[in-house]
Amino acid sequence: MMQTTVETGPSPTGVGQPAPVVQMTGISIGFPGVKALDGVDLRLLPGEIHAVMGENGAGKSTLIKALTGVYSIDAGTITVDGTPHSFSGPFASQAAGISTVYQEVNLCTNLTVAENMMLGREPHRLGRIDTRRMNQRAREVLDRLGLDIDARSQLDEHPIAIQQLVAIARAVDIDARVLILDEPTSSLDADEVSRLFDVMRTLRADGVAILFVSHFLDQVFEISDRMTVLRNGRLVAEHLTADMTQLSLVQEMIGRELEVLDRIDRTPADPAAPEPAPLMTVLGLGRKGSLEATDLTLHDGEVVGVAGLLGSGRTELARLLYGADSADTGEVEVRSRRVRLKGPRAAIEHGIAFSSEDRRAEGIIGELSIADNMILAMQASRGWMRPVPQRTKDALVAKYIEALDIRPADPQAMMRNLSGGNQQKVLLARWLITEPELLILDEPTRGIDIGAKAQIQQLVAELARDGMSVVFISAELEEVLRLSDRVVVMRDRRKIAERDNVDLDVTDVLQIIAGEASSPGPADAAGAVPHQEASRA
Repeated sequence: MMQTTVETGPSPTGVGQPAPVVQMTGISIGFPGVKALDGVDLRLLPGEIHAVMGENGAGKSTLIKALTGVYSIDAGTITVDGTPHSFSGPFASQAAGISTVYQEVNLCTNLTVAENMMLGREPHRLGRIDTRRMNQRAREVLDRLGLDIDARSQLDEHPIAIQQLVAIARAVDIDARVLILDEPTSSLDADEVSRLFDVMRTLRADGVAILFVSHFLDQVFEISDRMTVLRNGRLVAEHLTADMTQLSLVQEMIGRELEVLDRIDRTPADPAAPEPAPLMTVLGLGRKGSLEATDLTLHDGEVVGVAGLLGSGRTELARLLYGADSADTGEVEVRSRRVRLKGPRAAIEHGIAFSSEDRRAEGIIGELSIADNMILAMQASRGWMRPVPQRTKDALVAKYIEALDIRPADPQAMMRNLSGGNQQKVLLARWLITEPELLILDEPTRGIDIGAKAQIQQLVAELARDGMSVVFISAELEEVLRLSDRVVVMRDRRKIAERDNVDLDVTDVLQIIAGEASSPGPADAAGAVPHQEASRA
């Protein structure tokens, strides 16, 4: 049984600990083949900001959906102000004083700020909506939160940050005792985050219990009073934030104690070997709300590992390198020649391939055969008016089925019927057929068995030895270190360090992620620009 630790202490006001507004005890929820939550406890106190922390799949979203009535619980109890509740849906949860503001704002942008705040609760006079009273009421709530927003303005005139604040104002106006903020800062810049935090502090002072979910560790430590840590659907611990460090939080989230971590043995690069000319150089590559300006150089025959927690910017970096997302800033050079990656087709033309972390949504086409899935990228590069000759197709498919040990070895087998590991191998074959110079792999071993994982890791090593440049992204730090010549560390959607993988171990990377590393090494100084070193609020 997982050890559970609960630390208690005085409330932020210093007057002792009040009774919880919400008490969730022994919450369990299961889906076919998956135990999403297993006996999880959570308590939310009035006048506190409580962060729920955990990696992808830890159970954070499921816990929120249990509290908001989206999911029915299989076991456990939920009480609000000491009264047991069994929420039949979101409206029942809202009636109990629980309101949620999601990352994607669920408002009507064609209506005014006041109309959104009062939607469904508009004051009436003589059978018609009393617009004057509605605007006045909205203005009073906005003033209470310190928000200088014109209640009569149309919502779509405002940026997403203001729209989120309007959603919070609406929640406050319906007398929410509990406010759930699910990744509210994911699309905000530092000034917008600061403004949101001011509103959260105002609500905390008014006695509202706030549940805050975020992948930004710096923000969690700045704004939260208490935190609950989940891992694999189970409760790890509850702590006062002041009693935690970022390093200890990361340890609990990923389930590793630094003193028992095994050292990863690897063959270090020859320091006397001359550095090859760069294959790709990016300077200041960035996208607003996605990734801060980043510098990176990639060489032939080198594996560059990208490490960081979920939400750190790993995938965003990969998509910008491939042109799947358009960059707002920065320059890209391939073989010392300035290029514009206007999209995936342009990237393929420049010898760049990208295997997405979401193979089901962005990779496999289940209704097509192994052969058809495997040949897709090559066909796309040729254009649909120039089909790949059947003889060429058959030869390539047979070659990679054998080389990657894809099972079943039947080119006409439906992709949907393959195991996760074999689906991943087909996707790798799809890109290898295009003979790329740079292969970007985002979580290529996630969710596959240990045998397939070992085969893919071996393939990556062999591709690098044959001269291919590989960007390898994984949440598993051990495999990043096992395969990489250099390691780029991401946090809060920015590059915070870049280290040669010489005498580097998991402990070192965890300390960098947690922000407790020693002074930057030479690779950091060369690989970062000044604004990347600044801490994001």
